[in-house]
This record gives sequence, structure tokens and C-alpha cells, in this order.
Amino acid sequence: MLSVREQRRDPVRRPAPGIQRWSFSAMAMDVVLAGPLSAGTRSFAAAARAVEEVFREADARFSRFRPDSELSRVNVAAGRWQAVSAMFAELLRRSLDAARATEGLFDPTVLPALIAAGYDRDYDELLRKRPRPPFAARAAARWHDVQLDGRMLFLPEGAALDFGGIAKGWAVDRAIERTSGLRWSMVDAGGDLAIAGRPPRPVPITVADPWEPAAELAQLGLDGGALATSSVVGRSWAPGQHHLIDPRTWRPARTPVVQSTVWAPTCVEAEVLAKWSLLRGPRSLREVPGILVLDDGTIATSMPGAEVGTSC
Repeated sequence: MLSVREQRRDPVRRPAPGIQRWSFSAMAMDVVLAGPLSAGTRSFAAAARAVEEVFREADARFSRFRPDSELSRVNVAAGRWQAVSAMFAELLRRSLDAARATEGLFDPTVLPALIAAGYDRDYDELLRKRPRPPFAARAAARWHDVQLDGRMLFLPEGAALDFGGIAKGWAVDRAIERTSGLRWSMVDAGGDLAIAGRPPRPVPITVADPWEPAAELAQLGLDGGALATSSVVGRSWAPGQHHLIDPRTWRPARTPVVQSTVWAPTCVEAEVLAKWSLLRGPRSLREVPGILVLDDGTIATSMPGAEVGTSC
């Protein structure tokens, strides 16, 4: 996970003089906008309001825990053709493209498997209440069964969509576009982040230990692009039960990689590649710049400039 303390969701460990921040909560996480102190108070506040608006809208449209969200309405209407918003169609198209590019290791139709594993409510509520025992689930449909024609969608009966991390990455990408009035900016959403413009120096980023979020495992400097992290530890409610579903088994993933942090030009790409890398394993580092934490505590990296404690 990115940041010094996962619960703080703050990717900059020792902020250099000249950086200002704005933080708020949305999509069940802390979101931070960072930018130059030299930016006027009014222009920075305007950028912050624009960033908040993006995340509020994304939550209202894509949350599976809100019965009034567009995603919830789409899932309820599975089994017939239905019209969706342009925004929904865009994110679904990106999701289906990602599924095709990863040969199904990323699949937006895994929601029934998530519910079967026990993730049937908001995570904070899940931790407060005793989770019910998992049960076996069969896939009513997979990503290639979803039909999207413009803004018309056919989701097979029994299927359900969950955008999860890709919706967060999509919101980060849209939010960073709304900060164009700043010389440079960083939007960090729960540890997944993007940087736009030209920071005067690389922004210091730390990667935290998945088991001990207060401990640093790696440091790097970032002056552009995006980072995203997938983990089988961060959202876990019982031994072997976590939120990262392996579409090959329709169950929570069992993999030697417990955490994957990947760089990509956009946060959507980084989100997809982080999950793909975690499921594919250490050989994925031949193809993407990333930092993997293995189940024996070993750190494997192909991230240029990353400083890690141990490396293989």
C-alpha cells in the first residue's frame, strides 16, 4: 500500500516546503489533493472543489453499496437491454477493454463471487459485524458475455458488475484533469495516485508493509504518471477471505504475491495492471514497472529508482 500509514492515506512522508494540501472523504476513503504553495489560495481551493465534485459523482454513480447508484440500478435490471449514462458506458468500455487485454485476469463481472466470499456490505460494516460463512458461487456470465452498443447495455440475467478499483482510478484520472490551473498537482485516493504538470522535484512516495502499514518497505520519487496498489491483505475479513477475486477460480486469489504496486501513465491503467501483476506473479515485472511483496516478505521490483529493503 502506498503511504506511510495506510489508515492516513497520505503518500508524501516528509512534505517539502512549498506544498499545500486539501483532503476530504469520498468513496469510503481519504482523498488528498496536493499542489504548489505558490498557487493562489483561490485557485487551489477551486481545484480542490472540482476534485471533490468528481469523487462525489463517481461514488453516487458507481458504488455497489448505494441502492440508488446507477450501478445498483443496472445490476437489478440484468437480463434485458437498458440505457446507461455516457459516463457509465465509458467506464464499462474501459473495463471490458482491460478484461480483453489481460485475457480475463481483470473481470468486472466478479461481483457474485465477491458476495459469495462474504463481501456483501460496506467494508467498515463488514468488520463491525460477524461475516457470514462463504459459499460456492457459479458464474452466470463473464466479461465477454456483456454486450455494450453505444449507451445500450445487455447484462445477462444473474450477472452483476462491480467496478471497484477501476472506478477509483477513473475518478483519479478525471480529477487530475480538473486541476489544470495549477503548475503541478497530485491526487491521491486511498493510496492510488496520479501526478500532473511539472513538480519542481520528484514527489517522495513510500510503499508500506502490507502487514504493518506503519513500516516502510520501499521509497521512490515520482514526477509524473500514476501508481496503484492491489493487496490481498488490506481488505480481509477472515483467513483466506479477501476482496481480490481470481476470475480463473471465482474465489479469493491464492497467490505468492500479497501486494502489487505498479506505475502506468494513467491511474486506470495502473489499477488494472496492479491486479494483473498480483495474479500473474513475479514474472509480471518483466513487462511492467512495479514493486511486489511476496508471501515470504521478499520484495521484488522493476521500478526505476525505487529503494527497497530486500530485493530478488
